[in-house]
Amino acid sequence: MTDLAQHCLKVLALDPGGEAVEFNDRWYTWGEMRQQAEALWRAIDAAGIPKDEPITFVPRNRPSALSSLIGLLAQDRTIRMIYAFQSPAAVAKSVEKLDAAAIIMYEQDFSPEVREVMAAKGMAGIVIEDMGARLLEGFGKGTPRPKNDAAPEPSVEILTSGTTGPPKQFPLPHSVISKFLSGSGMTRKDDPNEAPMLYSFPVGNISGIHSAAASVLAGKRAVLLDRFTLEAWHKFVLKYRPRIGGAPTAAINMILDAKIPKEDLASFEYFGTGAAPLDITVHRAFEEHYGIPILLSYGATEFGGPVTMMTAELHKAFGKAKLGSVGRPLHGAKLRVVAPETREELPAGEEGMLEVVSPRMGLEWIRTSDLGVIDEDGFIWLRGRADGAIMRGGFKVLPETIERAMLLHPAISAVGVVGVADERLYQVPAAAIQLKPDVVAPTVEELKLHLRQHVLATHIPVHWKFVDALPKNRSFKIDRPGVRALFEEEAVA
Repeated sequence: MTDLAQHCLKVLALDPGGEAVEFNDRWYTWGEMRQQAEALWRAIDAAGIPKDEPITFVPRNRPSALSSLIGLLAQDRTIRMIYAFQSPAAVAKSVEKLDAAAIIMYEQDFSPEVREVMAAKGMAGIVIEDMGARLLEGFGKGTPRPKNDAAPEPSVEILTSGTTGPPKQFPLPHSVISKFLSGSGMTRKDDPNEAPMLYSFPVGNISGIHSAAASVLAGKRAVLLDRFTLEAWHKFVLKYRPRIGGAPTAAINMILDAKIPKEDLASFEYFGTGAAPLDITVHRAFEEHYGIPILLSYGATEFGGPVTMMTAELHKAFGKAKLGSVGRPLHGAKLRVVAPETREELPAGEEGMLEVVSPRMGLEWIRTSDLGVIDEDGFIWLRGRADGAIMRGGFKVLPETIERAMLLHPAISAVGVVGVADERLYQVPAAAIQLKPDVVAPTVEELKLHLRQHVLATHIPVHWKFVDALPKNRSFKIDRPGVRALFEEEAVA
């Protein structure tokens, strides 16, 4: 039994009457979490799934999903994560590709498309209920898959966001999750006088696993959101007055636009965020208005989590001189910037491709698709993604460059830029724009004039669209496929 499995069993044995997870204004106890895990174990045994057999898991942000996660880790299971917030056809395609002997989902997600794949593959179905679990009628037994000669370390397989190339399933070993717990000082007992942690990232991605390690896996209380909304976040802050915490990067601008009173955020000593770039003008405006330092970080599934952070100590020492930096390397990580073509290491201050050594994952350099700069003091600055470039004729146009310039316009709250097909130039930029509340909408010509003051002519978008809200994914990043679909729909019409 691994250290993580033993730890999870101890967590499930905590005070049965103690508060564990708050969801929809109701606290679920550790006893209920244990009840859920035990029901899941019984269903897995009844389905005939050996303990060394991987299981596909399609969680939603519910207490029963968190307790199921703890239960699976307590059995040293390899877990193959699939996002529930997809179309039934997309979920079915992922189920078929991952091909495990059993799949755990909520009943609403066992669509006809998924059941068809399960029948063809001989998969068992386990339904998660509110703090319970049962076999899906007609899918009570699973056929174990052929084993490799060497049994790999149990892991949680998570879909990457594309930091090192196209998104793919990436195994996060259980030993790495153990390092989250032991290396971050999170195993101390829960303090009832401390605010619970807000958990809003999807259970099935790297941020969700980190959130679990910081809260329920560490025996701490958590407030779970089905998905992030500014209203729910604001309610949490007012109710629990956290000293430390944060929100998804996109929420920073939302807080400013909503004009949330300063006194509502007065409990924060600092504000942590990451997972997506933060426009420097928004960063500066937030700190100046609220007087709360924003601490940025940089990480990825392939790194096993964060590898850099602007810590409170660094912010205090350097302050505005390093505004916008994601800080320095953490926990023995190494970063360097290399030339895209030759992989030759570049000197301080020059922009290139970031490469990372993350000791959690090994000692090899991991090549990313992220552009960055490391200054003479060792601080890292992100400059967007090389693989997101729009190829406009013979020119390479980075969406982030256009977005940063457009956000300098006082009427713009958020913007998403994508490349769309063009018969003559191959691709041209298209911009979807979300305006701030109660502003006079600028014309496209006014926006073009604004942009020409900041970027090259090749960066001026050809297509424009004003939207009430930009498409976002469950990690609250701009959903670029969703933005692109806005312009595809327009072309069809």
